[in-house]
Amino acid sequence: MMISDLVYRNRSYRRFHEDKRISRGQLIDLIRVARYIPSAGNLQKLRYFLIDEQDKCNLIFPYLRWASYLKNWNGPASGERPAAYIIILVPVNSPKMVAIDTGIAAQTILLSAVEYGFGGCMLASVDKEQVQNAFALPEEMEIALVIALGYPAETIVVQDVSDPDKIEYWRDDKGIHNVPKRKISELIINY
Repeated sequence: MMISDLVYRNRSYRRFHEDKRISRGQLIDLIRVARYIPSAGNLQKLRYFLIDEQDKCNLIFPYLRWASYLKNWNGPASGERPAAYIIILVPVNSPKMVAIDTGIAAQTILLSAVEYGFGGCMLASVDKEQVQNAFALPEEMEIALVIALGYPAETIVVQDVSDPDKIEYWRDDKGIHNVPKRKISELIINY
């Protein structure tokens, strides 16, 4: 599969087939790929905390915020929640470049997940203190991102932005998640 195919299939999925589980071995495989990403200064500061057990998935769920543009939606309903999570951790007071490493790792994990038939969503809106305490994460590390993973149970449609001031995603009356993307001519300054 070409990288462009993986990118086109990789969406921010927020509803999953919760009963279709993802194994710890599959999560480890995602990290095996991510460990090869470039790292600023080759410092390799990122660490990962894997969650695949149902009880631990239930534990983290209340501390996550899912879709800021969907004002009346509090996240996936029971039966539509993720089957696994990967918490990306960085050392407290890390250099700024570690944020770039985090983004590269998260995207790599999600693209690898697409190869497995999974979908996922990067979550930065996290009650980090509660998650840190609930999972007894090392005090010298802080949460950079949480990646929710599962088998997608929603349709996402990408379309061109019609009004450059309106880039909010939305769900239509059939539950289809619509995501506007800026046209290439808007993105390239010297197009």
